[in-house]
Amino acid sequence: MVRARSRMGYASAGDEAARLVSEHVDLVRRIAHHLVARLPASVQVEDLIQSGMVGLIEAARQFQTGQGATFATYAGIRVRGAMIDELRRADWTPRSVHRNSRRIAEAIHQVESREGRAASDREIAETLGVTLDDYHGMLQDTASCQILGLEDLFGEDADSDRFLPGAGTAPTEQLEREQFAQALAEALADLPERERLVLALYYDEELNLREIGAVLDVTESRVSQIRSQALHRLRGRLSDWTRAGPGA
Repeated sequence: MVRARSRMGYASAGDEAARLVSEHVDLVRRIAHHLVARLPASVQVEDLIQSGMVGLIEAARQFQTGQGATFATYAGIRVRGAMIDELRRADWTPRSVHRNSRRIAEAIHQVESREGRAASDREIAETLGVTLDDYHGMLQDTASCQILGLEDLFGEDADSDRFLPGAGTAPTEQLEREQFAQALAEALADLPERERLVLALYYDEELNLREIGAVLDVTESRVSQIRSQALHRLRGRLSDWTRAGPGA
């Protein structure tokens, strides 16, 4: 009897996961089409949908109610994460560019820790030991390996799962996520005005780089550099979190 009830419990959980998957297939398609619009033409939307479906199935199996996030919110993060993971597995970016991305974030963190204010382009370039033009070129190159959003703050090796809504069940994990969200909000608010504006136009208003360039009266490549530097600045400011988590 106990074994039969156990089987019924598994069946019930499986049915619920299947229901969640079938009800959120359109979510996968919406995220894939939104993402592919900002990626190189070589990326196929069908490939994103396929990897996103894997993320949706995993989200449906792992989701627990009462964790402070709706399934759509939780699944959206997992689906997008699965797509980005697949893009990174097929990464076309040379490892030297990833290495420079880490160097830029570390240089920004070093300058800002020392000066107690936002690091200027020239100070970052001097810390890196390169010319200002070379630094701007590095920003342009690293923009290609910044897929789109929050995941870019963590780097290739960090575990970002602990910061995602609904990812943990313990009160300490919930507190950690809330503290990280607060730290991220403060880091965003303290960005230089132009970087904050570019991120707002790109992520909140969903303008493309050309449209943002028209708003700011700068070239598209300059917008790409500003966005890249803003993400590196955030990564530098949140480096203590992304390396080990709070209290480590």
